[in-house]
Amino acid sequence: MTVFVLDSSALLRFIDNEPGGQRVETILIDGIAGRIQVAISAVQWGEVAGNVRKRFGTVRELQVLTSHMTCEVEVIPATADRAVRAAELKVDRKISYADAFALELAIQSPEHTLVTADYGFKAVADLARIEFLPSK
Repeated sequence: MTVFVLDSSALLRFIDNEPGGQRVETILIDGIAGRIQVAISAVQWGEVAGNVRKRFGTVRELQVLTSHMTCEVEVIPATADRAVRAAELKVDRKISYADAFALELAIQSPEHTLVTADYGFKAVADLARIEFLPSK
């Protein structure tokens, strides 16, 4: 089954109703319907929480974290093995540690596609299937 791995930028595009947000919404709807699976690393999920809290406060953060999105998106824990693989990607490919967690999920299988609005992932596009959302 196809698995779409969202990074924080993709989910924030949806939350903020920005370019690419409609695509993320379609992915979430397909996830609800069981046509695909949708995942995000716990590290990227934390980035979403922090970003929303900083911009909109604790009430909005709680709304986002407890919304229907949590039923549609599987939050993948940051295990010790994942942390090591992400650290290796960070060092070897010179990407941020949080981004390395998203990439680590995406490279697990050819059926995984990383969805992002972060064009910094272009430097690692040889490692995984990556769908880039439109720029703002």
